[in-house]
Amino acid sequence: MQEVEDNLAALRILSDEAAQQDIAVQSSERSRDLAINRYRGGITTYLEVVVAQAALFANQRTAIDLQTRRMTASVGLVKALGGGWSSSTLPSGQDLTHGRP
Repeated sequence: MQEVEDNLAALRILSDEAAQQDIAVQSSERSRDLAINRYRGGITTYLEVVVAQAALFANQRTAIDLQTRRMTASVGLVKALGGGWSSSTLPSGQDLTHGRP
């Protein structure tokens, strides 16, 4: 029962973290777009674009890490419940790259 509770708690916490991380990714995308527009307008140097892109990539990596941790917790929950799954119900690599569950 402890493993079930631990994985349920992990899923809840990671879900909240993922929602916040999605907001961070969206903000980073807007920041990158603004930096690119400022550079194209001659207002700033390309360094600002590079810094904005680096922040976006860091936020995207964190979002992917959270998704991996959520999947791991889901597998742990299924295992703790004594269940299993069929490989036909698992998402393909292409589904995961395109953000589909």
